[in-house]
Amino acid sequence: NKVLNKKQPAGQGFVFEKKGYLILISGIVLIFIGFILMSGGGSEDPKVFNPEIFSFRRITLAPLVVMLGFAVEVYAIMRKPKG
Repeated sequence: NKVLNKKQPAGQGFVFEKKGYLILISGIVLIFIGFILMSGGGSEDPKVFNPEIFSFRRITLAPLVVMLGFAVEVYAIMRKPKG
C-alpha cells in the first residue's frame, strides 16, 4: 500500500491539494452569499409589518444557496485527490 508506506513527519504538508482548497473557499463564499441574501426586510417601526421578509429571495433562494454551499464543502472534504 503506497499510502501507508509513505513516511512524512507529522504536522508537515497540507491536508488538501490546491484544487481542494479552491473548492473549499468557493463553498464558504456561497454560504456567505446565502446569508447576505437572507438579511434585511425588517421594518423601522416595530408596530408596522413589512411583508418583504417573506420574499422569494429570503424564503427560497437564500436557503438554497446556503445548502449548495454546504454541499460544496462536503464535496471538497470528501473528494479524493488525483494521484
